[in-house]
Amino acid sequence: MSDVVEVGIKGLMPTANGCAVFLGNDEKTFVIYVDPSVGSAISMTINNVKKERPLTHDLIGHMFLGFGISLERVVINDVNEGTYFARIILTMQNELGRKILELDSRPSDSMVLALQQKRPIFVTQRVFDAVEDMTEILERVLKQQKEEQSGEEDQ
Repeated sequence: MSDVVEVGIKGLMPTANGCAVFLGNDEKTFVIYVDPSVGSAISMTINNVKKERPLTHDLIGHMFLGFGISLERVVINDVNEGTYFARIILTMQNELGRKILELDSRPSDSMVLALQQKRPIFVTQRVFDAVEDMTEILERVLKQQKEEQSGEEDQ
C-alpha cells in the first residue's frame, strides 16, 4: 500500500451548495465539496450526535454488522475535473472463508462510513500529488471560526 497516503478530516466549512470537507495530513490539505446532507452526516459523526432514527449511513453500518462485513478502508482513487472517486474495501469472514470486496463509492459517502466504523481514509499518491494544497486556507477558516465562537461566548 505504498502508493496511498493516509489522510484525515481536518475541518468542515458550510458553503452555498453544501459543505467543504478539508482532508489531509501534516504534508498537505485538500478540499472535497459534498452535498448538504452528507456534510451534515460527517459533522454529526465527528461530533458524536445522537440521532432519534438511523440515517442512511447508519443503516448501511447496521447492514454490514448484520452480514458480518467489516469496512477495512476507504481509498480516494481518482479526480477528474474536480470530481473525486473512491473505493470502499470490505471484508467478510464466514464458514466459507474470507472474501474481499471493493465497491465504487462517492468519497463523501465513504468518508461517513469510515468515520462511523473508525477505519482509515487513504488517497492514492497520484491524486494526492495532483490536488492543490489548501492548508493555509484551512488555517484561516479555523481561526475565523474560533474568533466567531469566542465572540458569541462574550455576548
